[in-house]
Amino acid sequence: MKKVLFATTALVATAGVAAADVTFGGYGRFGIIYSSAAGPDGIASTFGDDGTGDSSVDVTSRFRLQIDATAESDGGIVFGARVRIEQDNDEIFAAPGAGPINPADGSYNSTGINAPRFFVRSGGLEVGVGNIYGALEFMPGMYPVDMGLTGLQYEYTPYQFKGDFYDSDGAGAAATNNAVEVLYSTGDLSLHVSASDGARERLAAHIAYTWNGWTFALGGQDSNSPTDTELAASVGGSFGPVDVSLAWADNGVDGDQITLAGRVDVGAATDVEFYVSDADTIFGTPTNNNSYGVDFNHDLGGGTSIRGGVAKLFAGHTVADLGVRFNF
Repeated sequence: MKKVLFATTALVATAGVAAADVTFGGYGRFGIIYSSAAGPDGIASTFGDDGTGDSSVDVTSRFRLQIDATAESDGGIVFGARVRIEQDNDEIFAAPGAGPINPADGSYNSTGINAPRFFVRSGGLEVGVGNIYGALEFMPGMYPVDMGLTGLQYEYTPYQFKGDFYDSDGAGAAATNNAVEVLYSTGDLSLHVSASDGARERLAAHIAYTWNGWTFALGGQDSNSPTDTELAASVGGSFGPVDVSLAWADNGVDGDQITLAGRVDVGAATDVEFYVSDADTIFGTPTNNNSYGVDFNHDLGGGTSIRGGVAKLFAGHTVADLGVRFNF
């Protein structure tokens, strides 16, 4: 991430500020993505096929620019905000207000600045409002791997986004006007509580503790939606050269999901990730299948890498991607 430091007088019109700065960072990625024909349940891929179940190979791309602005008081309290500018050509989930939806495959092109997350931080305590991170989204084990170039539909995420999360190209929980979270960490212990009162009234929390190289986490949520996640738990650490994670979530009436995932270095600049997951439903759709995948990430240096992966999804079809990513 590159940092640009502006003069305090240019950023703040009042006196008494010890420091103020704006940082810019993000990444770009582009490549190809493949989706096979629909599975036996007839569900077609949301990536690129035409909804008839035909296989397809398409170009995939994303550009994300993240802007973080902070100011620090004389007393050492940090005030800040985060926004993102993001452009995708093949988003998986067509969020309301995210842009024009392609009726053929449910994808959309998103552009513009998302809703901000504001925060106040002092020591290990942070309070955030607006487009909050969300206690379940931020819980260890919910993203055990980053599959391929694009995430390959993120079916390894046990809580299935059934809680508040930071929306990179929309309003997120900020749309409720009343979204707030508190994060606290001290040593090996961390706590996170979040709440929002939109169409879905949510109160979520997780606690995590790291001991002897292993991180244990437990989360829960009270919501007025029967399909929201109610409980979650995870444990992650290393067996020799292999990093492993086991995570579980009780997603209300949509049932349970459990994911085993891992990562291992296979060379000085290359690692391989894998996952296998079992769920009663996936994003509300019943399934009796497993989802599993494997990928690779080869570091080219200077923030650049070649990435690719393949996954068999709960719906029964296969997706794969390959491309390059550059961080800045």
